[in-house]
Amino acid sequence: MKQNFLKYLKDKALVKAEHLPKLMEMVSGREIKKGAYLLSKGQICQHAFFVEKGLLRFFSIDTEGKEHIVQFAPENWFVIDRGSAYFNQPSLFYIDAIEDTTVVQLDQLFIKKASEISHEFRNYNEYLLQNHIRHLQNRINLLIGASAKERYIDFINLYTDLTLRVPQWMIASYLGITPESLSRVRKELAKSSFDIT
Repeated sequence: MKQNFLKYLKDKALVKAEHLPKLMEMVSGREIKKGAYLLSKGQICQHAFFVEKGLLRFFSIDTEGKEHIVQFAPENWFVIDRGSAYFNQPSLFYIDAIEDTTVVQLDQLFIKKASEISHEFRNYNEYLLQNHIRHLQNRINLLIGASAKERYIDFINLYTDLTLRVPQWMIASYLGITPESLSRVRKELAKSSFDIT
């Protein structure tokens, strides 16, 4: 259940082999059925979730009931409500499963202990945080200044295998456009022989 996470610690975070057993003892696996929630608005986010298999989404719902997707999390991605987890604030967001999903749950104690045990993990965790901020800044810039076409191309580059796994209305929600606008963009790109799958 935790094989991808173990590989992630070895290959990405470069955690030394002697530290891996101790770290793996500190995390737990969980299976989530399609449509089930890991986090709902008003709850305190207790964990970061690493996706072993499946697909999650991180989103909010506005006062008119419209969903706004902030992030997708396919295999080998993390998702967390940092504002809730780090500042102990009720979440404004939801995390649910788009597919049947297996996750590894990491709590704050794991992050603290792992950083003490492995300086490689500590360094990589810092890199992940900075990379997350970089992606958020890019996403904000796209939402306020880029065309629907530019946003969709960025989506394809970031989430290379999701166009066939995610309903079109969810992709439109992530892009901040209507499904009709997304359909027009896809048709335009298809005519120019751009690979949209």
